[in-house]
Amino acid sequence: MYQAIKNHPSSLNLYEQKLLGTGEVSNEDVQKIHDKVNIFIDEDFAKSKDFVLSKRDWLSASWTGFKPPEQISRVFDTGVKQDGLKLVGRAITRLPVNFKPHRAVEKLLKQRVAMIETGEKIDWAFAEALAFATLLEEGNHVRLSGQDVERGNFNQRHAILHDQDTGARYCTFDHVVMNQNEELFTVSNSLLSEYAVFGFEMGYSMENPNSLVLWEAQFGDLANCAQVICDQFLSCAEARWLRQTGLVVLPPHGYDGQGPDHSGAHLERFLQMCDDNPFVIPEMEPTLNRQIQECNWQVVNVTTPANYFHVLRRQIHREFRKPLIVMAPKNLLWHKDCKSNIAEFDEVEGHPGSDNQGTRFKRLIEDCNNHNSTEESVNRLILCSGKHEPVEHVQVYYDLDDERKNSGRTDVAICRVEQLCPFPYDLVQRELN
Repeated sequence: MYQAIKNHPSSLNLYEQKLLGTGEVSNEDVQKIHDKVNIFIDEDFAKSKDFVLSKRDWLSASWTGFKPPEQISRVFDTGVKQDGLKLVGRAITRLPVNFKPHRAVEKLLKQRVAMIETGEKIDWAFAEALAFATLLEEGNHVRLSGQDVERGNFNQRHAILHDQDTGARYCTFDHVVMNQNEELFTVSNSLLSEYAVFGFEMGYSMENPNSLVLWEAQFGDLANCAQVICDQFLSCAEARWLRQTGLVVLPPHGYDGQGPDHSGAHLERFLQMCDDNPFVIPEMEPTLNRQIQECNWQVVNVTTPANYFHVLRRQIHREFRKPLIVMAPKNLLWHKDCKSNIAEFDEVEGHPGSDNQGTRFKRLIEDCNNHNSTEESVNRLILCSGKHEPVEHVQVYYDLDDERKNSGRTDVAICRVEQLCPFPYDLVQRELN
């Protein structure tokens, strides 16, 4: 076998002969290619002898202006003025004349029109759509892939619509602004190869920092099948490979619905790979805080549509890039209490270090009853987040709040830890105080 391999022409030789056989390429052309490649290889080999690796190598032309962990980046607000929200909201709910959508989709679009016009009861999927649309309006590229992302695995997104008579496709996100470049928005139902697709999207996010790049795991599209990408590349992109990436991973979690084989993520997997030190509270003073910049990635389990809107926009409105793992819900998509008003998306003047203005992502949501330090009636503080597996059909926070209301309890405060990694020590301390 070794002799057969040794005597077999190489792939290079076979390809050269194929090209020469076409008559389009001469022996002189082939030799020029050889010489060009050899010069390139020899020059790089010579450079490698005294090459010193720089942590700034990732700052290529398209990354100019982005900051490494040792440089402090300030926190930016991510709210959008209500007039702007309504403009893009109307654009992404408007259909061409004579376009006939599915009746269920038509009903959903009418509901979204009511949401944006009244500014009330904005749900999870529409909040996501508003995040996409506002980023597009600002000139950023938004790219989303996964097994069934055009419709949405839970029939909630509908980024691509289909005429029920002609079969014509229409994407409302291609028409957010007048004369929009259609290449700004990309949504693609990808093949069922999580390892390949996840890896491709990570590479894309590293090439273009001004893109919001998202990969969504689906029911049959499981993140654990791409675990190598998480372990060897995404979780250590900056520490090991000296490359920043802002890739967003949306794995639906929980055992409800189709059982454990259809849980797209296990929260503990991602938390085990967080590299923040559990025994050291970092500097949390806002002007000195580099907590997120110094961690390997962010893991969030958000409980409101507005907070989802802000955490997506936060990915772009920064001077650095960091992977984001969003424990995307199933039941919260349609939960009666999981709604936000337009004021929570609105651009208002914030204050340094504040998480309470509603203009940026809230790492912790304080108790809805607005308890203050003068109230001595509260003797228990519960810290929770959104739904956790394996409890079925339980939203944790919403169920706790319902039970508190039903029992008439006033001695319990419930706070939601929306960002699990890096942990919001400062806000938890504030609530404990």
